[in-house]
Amino acid sequence: MPTTLKDLMNNPKEALLKGHFACAGCGSALAFRHAIGAIADKAVVVIPACCTSVYQGFGRGVAFNVPTINVAFASSDAVAAGIKHAMEKKGKEAHVVAWAGDGGTADIGIATLIGACDRQDNILHIMYSNNVYSNTGGQRSGDTPIGARTTTTPFGNKAQRKMVPFIMMANNASYVATASVAYIPDLVDKVKKAISYDGFKFIEIDASCPVAWKSDSADSIKVARLAVETGVWPLFEWDNKSNKAVLSKRGSKFRNKENRKPIEEWLNIQGRFKGMSDEEIKNLYADVDRQWTFLEKFLE
Repeated sequence: MPTTLKDLMNNPKEALLKGHFACAGCGSALAFRHAIGAIADKAVVVIPACCTSVYQGFGRGVAFNVPTINVAFASSDAVAAGIKHAMEKKGKEAHVVAWAGDGGTADIGIATLIGACDRQDNILHIMYSNNVYSNTGGQRSGDTPIGARTTTTPFGNKAQRKMVPFIMMANNASYVATASVAYIPDLVDKVKKAISYDGFKFIEIDASCPVAWKSDSADSIKVARLAVETGVWPLFEWDNKSNKAVLSKRGSKFRNKENRKPIEEWLNIQGRFKGMSDEEIKNLYADVDRQWTFLEKFLE
């Protein structure tokens, strides 16, 4: 049965406790609470340098209610694979998750990400994407959208996004999905489904960041929902046995361009896109089309 909001409210174990240090409106913290909470009874989480390694707390008190290992930026999947193999040797069941931002996944961590996928290590990598290196000053990442103003692209990012889920599909991960903090039940269902697969699994979450996106913290869910409704963020899942992608129920209608809202509605509630030129907006539309064109090859 699909997860419901009532199910989420009755979750027997909280993965994220009160007193964490996440910013108001942090999409990553919301995603962690529910994604890891869905498997918290057997979860072991490996976290490279990122916002999550900070908001979990420090000193004598921490806010994570699951076993957590903090590691160097580029090593999360290698460490997670080692932990999984060790647990298997001991005959212990564990859902080992590498939880990383776009810097630790699309950029600095991509070598160990692909290495773990090549080996089909039985781990789940969850990439929460806030489209930027939020923890170190807001620099551009490989998942920064065209036109976004960051500290290293003050006049707007010109590069296309890396589209990491498609990289993992091409690299034959066992299961690949996208999710959004605007649709938590869908996210939870995908995490539960992912751990049912053997081999390497990958999920990317659109995780709002009010600080880097220069948006109101009260609009975090609105921003994430608009990303889906404008077609910027397709919600889908794919597995290597069928080699077919399926659009999630919440996002299936936006396969048709006529059902999508103008991307400008998503842009206008984020200060990071202030001052975009008509040419930049045109290029962003083209990059969204590029993403859908690739996805269409796998949709029935």
